Amino acid sequence: MYKRITLILLLVLSFSIISPSVAEAAGLKSFVDSADGYQFNYPNGWLQVKVADGPDVVFHDLIEVSENVSVIISPVPTGKTLSELGTPSEVGYKLGKAALAPVDSGRTAELINAAQRERNGKIYYFLEYEVKLPNGQKRHNISSVAVSRGKLFTFNASVPQKRWKKIQRMIDEVVSSFTVY
Repeated sequence: MYKRITLILLLVLSFSIISPSVAEAAGLKSFVDSADGYQFNYPNGWLQVKVADGPDVVFHDLIEVSENVSVIISPVPTGKTLSELGTPSEVGYKLGKAALAPVDSGRTAELINAAQRERNGKIYYFLEYEVKLPNGQKRHNISSVAVSRGKLFTFNASVPQKRWKKIQRMIDEVVSSFTVY
């Protein structure tokens, strides 16, 4: 009996060591919006909240409510691709100025990383920002941006800077899960 329990525990431990993302993925749930054509994973224990005149969807942590993910859908000129809107850095700079730190908001957003990835024939820009709020608090924002069916989809994850190092890996996995179709 003890040998069997020990063997099972060793197998579980070895799987979680070999592939830590599998262990992390077990703590994620899937959200699918088939009407708008996107999906993503979000952390278990986060709740969907309704926001009037804002993002298409928002989820936030139950305990640390300022940790959140959201999707914003905006129109793009007919036939424009993400690459035609600009490079990752150019789009990241525009997004930072328009959404994260608009004029007179008192916020600043510094683009610290911009990259392009392709998945299933779609181009995604991954953008990383350090945001400073008017009260001096700092936040870390990671975005995934894609164009599909004449719309710009912006998936954004926002976390207080003080918690960033602790949950960075999970947030990176959540942002990487964002897919448009």
